[in-house]
Amino acid sequence: EAAINLYHQVLEKVPDNFLVLNKLIDLLRRSGKLEDIPAFFELAKKVSSRVPLEPGFNYCRGIYCWHIGQPNEALKFLNKARKDSTWGQSAIYHMVQICLNPDNEVVGGEAFENQGAESNYTEKKELEQQGVSTAEKLLREFYPNSASSQTQLRLLQGLCRLATKEKANMEAALGSFIQIAQAEKDSVPALLALAQAYVFLKQIPKARMQLKRLAKAPWVLSEAEDLEKSWLLLADIYCQGSKFDLALELLRRCVQYNKSCYKAYEYMGFIMEKEQSYKDAVTNYKLAWKYSHHANPAIGFRLAFNYLKDKKFVEAIEICHDVLREHPNYPKIREEILEKARRSLRP
Repeated sequence: EAAINLYHQVLEKVPDNFLVLNKLIDLLRRSGKLEDIPAFFELAKKVSSRVPLEPGFNYCRGIYCWHIGQPNEALKFLNKARKDSTWGQSAIYHMVQICLNPDNEVVGGEAFENQGAESNYTEKKELEQQGVSTAEKLLREFYPNSASSQTQLRLLQGLCRLATKEKANMEAALGSFIQIAQAEKDSVPALLALAQAYVFLKQIPKARMQLKRLAKAPWVLSEAEDLEKSWLLLADIYCQGSKFDLALELLRRCVQYNKSCYKAYEYMGFIMEKEQSYKDAVTNYKLAWKYSHHANPAIGFRLAFNYLKDKKFVEAIEICHDVLREHPNYPKIREEILEKARRSLRP
């Protein structure tokens, strides 16, 4: 709170200090207050007509769009910061992450059976391949200027290989992650990448070992993103083995450090649903739906389903309409939830 107030004061005096704005975006997200951010963009625009062309401004807008579940908008803004000496490296890093994982899924996570899986498998495959080739093109512009950015480049190249889901590529990625992890003993990004590679190669016990190491690592803001990803992946593995208590401990930690971590609420909802406490499932899915900014139809589906189970038919119908407005062909929601809820309302 103190840091947020300090950054507020700085930006009221100098609204186009984008380094401060970038830090404020992260802190507001972690406090669950992303909706406060657009006002700061408006404030910055009043400084001069050139602000919308500034790389720092576009970088901040890109990061904000990414956090509210608009990957294409995010790429558009980050692209305008890509060539800049201050913001370029970081913009390319985030663009690569978005290309490889536009829906911000838990990489390697398999606890949720995928709702829309059967309907658009080929289309999804094509989009994934496009994402990988765009990411590879972007990395050709990533010029490391320090040992740590050299490592970052190697990790990103490995993640591109991993994302192809071809065995030889995944094994090559694993090999390079092992080298990096050996050279940099407690590197959080390297251990996370290593765990993701083990999961992709179906070597779950080895993945779990790396993730448990990360669960013991101290929390620092600079590593926060990767630590959160590692906790979510370990929670996913625990959920698959029905070790819900262990999963919940990690998920609560995610939310403690990032109130906007909608994935953590989604997993908590999933656990409550499995335990048939539909009211608690609704509470968590509602938070997941709120903090994913209604961008993820799978969460809307689960929320509507649990409203139905909890006999809250009007609410179930409302959420179905929200999902279908954005995703008119979303599978199963019409017949499995909407029509059942309507029938239940009729006297």
